Amino acid sequence: MPPSRPPVRGASAGPGDGAPWLTFVIHLAFFLLLGSAVARYVQRHGGNPEAPAVLALAGALAVLYVLGRRTAAGGPAGIGGDGAVRFSSGPGRPPLPTLFWLCALVADWTVLVALAPSFSWCAVPLFYTALRTLPPPAAYVLVTGFTGFVIFAQLRLADRFDIDLVVGPAAVAALATAVFTYMDRQSARQSALITDLIRTRRELAATERREGTLAERQRLSMEIHDTLAQGLSSQRMLLQAAERQWDADPERAREHVRTAASIAERGLADARRFVHDLAPADLAEGGGLEPALRGLADRETTAGRTVECLVDGTPGPDPLPAGVQSALLRIAQGALANVREHSGATRAAMTLTYLGDEVRLDIADNGRGFDTGTLPEHAAGVRGHGIPAIRARVRQLGGTLTIESAPGDGTVVSAAVPLPSQEVPAP
Repeated sequence: MPPSRPPVRGASAGPGDGAPWLTFVIHLAFFLLLGSAVARYVQRHGGNPEAPAVLALAGALAVLYVLGRRTAAGGPAGIGGDGAVRFSSGPGRPPLPTLFWLCALVADWTVLVALAPSFSWCAVPLFYTALRTLPPPAAYVLVTGFTGFVIFAQLRLADRFDIDLVVGPAAVAALATAVFTYMDRQSARQSALITDLIRTRRELAATERREGTLAERQRLSMEIHDTLAQGLSSQRMLLQAAERQWDADPERAREHVRTAASIAERGLADARRFVHDLAPADLAEGGGLEPALRGLADRETTAGRTVECLVDGTPGPDPLPAGVQSALLRIAQGALANVREHSGATRAAMTLTYLGDEVRLDIADNGRGFDTGTLPEHAAGVRGHGIPAIRARVRQLGGTLTIESAPGDGTVVSAAVPLPSQEVPAP
């Protein structure tokens, strides 16, 4: 839907645009005033020689008014379907057909009032027509002219000076102009607010789409790093080791090849699950987080490195949320990948601890350790993506990540994730 434009003065800011009932009342008032004036004239002056001319002018005024409304319903005179004049010949200037129509309307009314002053009160609905058709200066001039001519006609009809005949029309004109101007400005403000709201909503939607795209890209990058990339890295290391030992220790080399094949099989399952719904294959096979961690520990255990999985505490009556299980498994995979590739450790342990209102996963190794001050805060290639990915997963769950290490002292990675409040079963 195209955004709304703030209304041009005299274009779409009229009260009739926002209140169709008010437009109907004004049109009804015009025809009631015109009809009552015709009835009064026929009753009192029906035998006058100028009566046919007066009645003809009254009929012409009604026809012109209806013609103007029909034009407003969709017409070539530059008045839009919402009853508002659309300027096309310059800022603040209605098109020539609209000017011709308005001039004919005013001329007809002026001659009619000159012949029969009782028709002067038809000017009140015409105020509205002038105010919504012309830009403010020209509209105010025309309304003033209407008012002055009404006063003149009423004084001539009374044949004496009466202050009420001067103040009354002027007060009515001032009131009608003030009400219209106020509603006009309110309509303009409302239109501007709607335009701003539509623009803001579009900008917000675009921002949300961008943020969603970036978040999804980050999530995909972490999923790929924690599954396919780690598996491929392990296979490469195992195959390189097998190539080096193929002649000297064929049996050990074959063991490396078999392990690489097992990792490839697991990577294939991860890839299929990744394409399907991005859930970890270990969790999808059933059994929950604990069996998945034990299976991971078994796969990471080699002749030169032992990985254990321990569980401490009792889980609550409700299973861990699927998102928490998936994230903790990915965190364990990422941490053990760092152990395998960088630590040189011979022993590692994963400990899953249930603490009632939170669950904690600790991965400790006896490797060479490192200075935690050099940890990368952002991904800078595959080698620097593990810790930032773990940190991002923990942050998404509202948890905390602690890394303790020093050169020569091994490393402990601890991720604590809060859980929804639940009753812990009595021992």
